[in-house]
Amino acid sequence: MDDVRRHRWWGWGAEGVEFVWETKPDFAEIAKEKVGLDLWNAPRPGTPNLSDHEVPETRVASSLVEALTAAVGPDNVSVDDELRVIHSFGRSLPDLYRVRNERMTRLVDVVVHPGCEEEIAAVLDLVLDHDLVLIPYGGGSCISGSVTPDPSEERPIISLNLGRMRRVIDVDEQSGLARVEAGAYGPDLEEQLNLRGWTMGHFPDSFSYSTLGGWAATRSSGMQSDRYGDIEDIVRGLRMIHPRGVLISKPIPGRDSGPSVHEMALGSEGRLGVISECTVQVHRNPEVREVVGYLYRDWAHGVESMHDIARSEVTPSFTRLSDGPETRFSLAMVSQATTAKAKATARVQDALFAYLRAKGWDTTEGMCLSYVCFEGSKATVARERAEVKKIVKRHGGIDLGTGPGAVYDQKKFDTPYLRDFLLNYKVFGDVCETGVTWANLKNVHARVNERFRLIRSQQDGPGFMFCHMSHSYHAGACLYFTFAVPYAREDTALREYQTVKDAVQQEFIDSGGGLSHHHAVGTEHRPWIVDDITEPGAFMVDSLFRATDPGRNLNPGKILGEFNSTR
Repeated sequence: MDDVRRHRWWGWGAEGVEFVWETKPDFAEIAKEKVGLDLWNAPRPGTPNLSDHEVPETRVASSLVEALTAAVGPDNVSVDDELRVIHSFGRSLPDLYRVRNERMTRLVDVVVHPGCEEEIAAVLDLVLDHDLVLIPYGGGSCISGSVTPDPSEERPIISLNLGRMRRVIDVDEQSGLARVEAGAYGPDLEEQLNLRGWTMGHFPDSFSYSTLGGWAATRSSGMQSDRYGDIEDIVRGLRMIHPRGVLISKPIPGRDSGPSVHEMALGSEGRLGVISECTVQVHRNPEVREVVGYLYRDWAHGVESMHDIARSEVTPSFTRLSDGPETRFSLAMVSQATTAKAKATARVQDALFAYLRAKGWDTTEGMCLSYVCFEGSKATVARERAEVKKIVKRHGGIDLGTGPGAVYDQKKFDTPYLRDFLLNYKVFGDVCETGVTWANLKNVHARVNERFRLIRSQQDGPGFMFCHMSHSYHAGACLYFTFAVPYAREDTALREYQTVKDAVQQEFIDSGGGLSHHHAVGTEHRPWIVDDITEPGAFMVDSLFRATDPGRNLNPGKILGEFNSTR
């Protein structure tokens, strides 16, 4: 199990990878302006050290360790302190703050790495026979509290890490389907498929540190979902180890009879069992892939253009539109030009912005940057680029070519490291997103921004919010908001943050958006689940959980807590 990919205990991703602000000349200025962070004069924080924390002892008895070892092998059961810490916290903002700053009160007690379905079933039998708690663990990248144990749980808790189960078992080339073990991390999965000439096309922000099983269990969405679909479109069949045996959904058209058990398994976050394998839709590697950048005068023009692209015959892999504040932030993240080519590009950009200002554009926080990704044959990409260029021009936009898109493509998985960096300087940086119809998109965007400004005004503190539109559909799109707020006092920090996050989530519901487009429910979004799916819907879900897991042994408390029907 030593070769299983894992996060560092206190933050995102790999040791030694950090966000470096000094190479980005405009970043310090925007940090000072928006959240009062003076990086020029702030002392450089040290790296968190686990030895500074008191790690609670495991509650698992030696006899249970022996039974688990018999089930999965001697090298695949661990009560190591650091491993238990890593598996006790996801990567939500509250998780990361607590693991760094608060006393650790409740951790998982043992980490188990099964290598096959039979071993998963053997562990599940032990859990049910001994009244334990089982929390399935993919990559631990979730930001919704899906893998975090309940602090009040008294029973021993097992974290079941499927990282040993990461093979692409088989590719049915005639059907375009691949059988894949659920513990496959994004990079490993794509590498195995690419070697055979295929891609799954699923690239969430968490791609480097998340797994296929985790994507299925949390209803993930990827950056290229416009073309390849969300995970519920990609996963055509699955196997789940359930208390009553192995649940199998067949990867065939018209898969289910009656209510869909396949859909029940997707998004279940370990409440119904452990997803062990998925059969996924795959596609031949595209001959050409190009990401093209565009600029619009403002958000309204950009949204209308994105709408027209979504309704056209063009099928991009993704369409993304940043609002004005996010566009400014994105430009501030550009590294300082050091090569002759980069310096020439910077001069061209400066000249373009000067020209746009002369035309009346607000190039500070008004104009909006967009990316569109084209994939396919050379002829297909050329034809679709030409069609999109016409649409963009019709809405007053400017084609920037592939240069900005290439930079975006190289850095697209690095954003989580910025959140760790900000937390080092007592600034909370977080995200929340919602699905909306095209008719309601501008309204929701405006209302959420106003709600954020109002709550920060009431808290008498600075804050920065920006947004991009992603994951376009026929009827609507995803609005993905990012916000940053500083804190001064440790004793009130999380309450202040939670007030902001709660206000944004409540505005999603109040303005007709969804609770979350793709970040699961866990515990972070649980307070609004009844508002989102209605009381009858919550009753149905609760009944399913109670019937499957009457002893509350399977990741209890996630999605729904103690639900009391009003009828």
